[in-house]
Amino acid sequence: MIATISSATVVGITGHPVDVEVHVGPGLPGFQMVGLPDVACREARDRVRSALLSSELEWPSKRITVNLAPSGLRKAGAGLDLAIAVGVLVANEAVPAQGLGGLVFVGEIGLDGSLRALPGVAPMVACRADQIAVVPAGSWHEARAVSPGEVRCASSLREVVHALTGGSWPDPPVQPVSENDPSPPDLADVRGQAHARLGLEIAAAGGHHFLLVGPPGSGKTMLAQRIIGLLPPLDQATALEATMVHSAAGVRRSRSAVVSVPPFEAPHHSSSMVALIGGGSQQLRPGLISLAHGGVLFLDEMGEFSPVVLDALRQPLESGVIHVARANCSATLPARFLLAAATNPCPCGGGSPGACECDEVARMRYLRRLSGPLLDRFDLRVGVDRTSVDDLISVERGEPTAVVRSRVLRARERALARSGLLNAALRPDLLDTYAVVDQAGTAMLRSELELGRLTGRGLHRIRRVARTIADLDDEGHDEEHVGGDVVAERHVALALQLRVRLRASARRDAA
Repeated sequence: MIATISSATVVGITGHPVDVEVHVGPGLPGFQMVGLPDVACREARDRVRSALLSSELEWPSKRITVNLAPSGLRKAGAGLDLAIAVGVLVANEAVPAQGLGGLVFVGEIGLDGSLRALPGVAPMVACRADQIAVVPAGSWHEARAVSPGEVRCASSLREVVHALTGGSWPDPPVQPVSENDPSPPDLADVRGQAHARLGLEIAAAGGHHFLLVGPPGSGKTMLAQRIIGLLPPLDQATALEATMVHSAAGVRRSRSAVVSVPPFEAPHHSSSMVALIGGGSQQLRPGLISLAHGGVLFLDEMGEFSPVVLDALRQPLESGVIHVARANCSATLPARFLLAAATNPCPCGGGSPGACECDEVARMRYLRRLSGPLLDRFDLRVGVDRTSVDDLISVERGEPTAVVRSRVLRARERALARSGLLNAALRPDLLDTYAVVDQAGTAMLRSELELGRLTGRGLHRIRRVARTIADLDDEGHDEEHVGGDVVAERHVALALQLRVRLRASARRDAA
């Protein structure tokens, strides 16, 4: 007899429908699986057999053939276990086929017949939105968050068989009552660093990529870690995309089923390109830049990262997506994030004037790891000096995150009301409409271009940053003419001050 069971698999972060066709017929006892299964999927044979026997169900002593259709799509992981087990039972006439109409089965089976939560449930259920999903109890909340239809769950194969043979489905698990996610660190902990704090506020208000450059111990990492507290919750569309990414990667850093808080990813400088960008030889998985979608990707000690890995970020920074292609499959993964980075000015770390022990060749070799096109993509390049002694020993706390966040949210509201976009996302053609620079500011930009200190891309980024500074500047801001206010010379001047030239400063300090 032949049974066809609906299921799904994941490529990248996209679910793809899979029909599990099971044939149980005469012949020498055996189990054959076709349809491009990977190693984990092929091992379902032993898991399903042990699960049936542990659940006191019959494993047919016949020839069993399983086809995973479509045959040209590579199937990965253990998400097809439950569908294969149900298919074997139906094909062996242990379970009636009449009760399977409209059901899609997704889940991993343990040797004792238990159903285990697995990564990728959200995209797999979403691609079968027109059917009723049956998932492990541990994945019910995640599946329910993305499915517009009904979702059923079970804790074991025995419960699934009981429901398919006329019994009732188990009640879904109760969401455990837990505390809210821990609050991000507070900006009030930062002593001094008024210039760097301003850059952080501008970056959060406009969604601008920023780079902090300074000696060790100046507070670069401490500052960057606090930007996440300045960002608003994710909007509905971005939250759904982030949930799909985290589900496909098997990562759950939030207690809630939906990722609503902007994620913060801080990879080590030894991370490989696949870990950062995504991919893999056996299964396409999202990388850290996709896990940071909607949030912040922080590269601490950026000068220690491989130049090849850093340059791979250039295209995602512009497009907001990453296209990963392999010989047998390809995937497009979301990667719209705010890039935050910190680096020392030289290998020894620099410090106070005259303290640097590096010669000019060593300094330039260190900075050469950061290519010009990559540096050009940072809207803000902020110099961070060592904190003064008075600030370090002062008992007075700095401005707290809550106060800064209120200004950031107000500036974001102005930008969204004006153009529907954050300022960092304004296209060049929109700058002439929403970021008009006054005559004095235009003259200043012309001078920078003529001196070769700005590229065309850099000009657009300076105008975007100046637009954000104007949104944060409450002085003379006319709420009745949102978007009609002109970017002033002082806004352009501050944007230029927050864009230090690394290689120029290296040559100057060495001299």
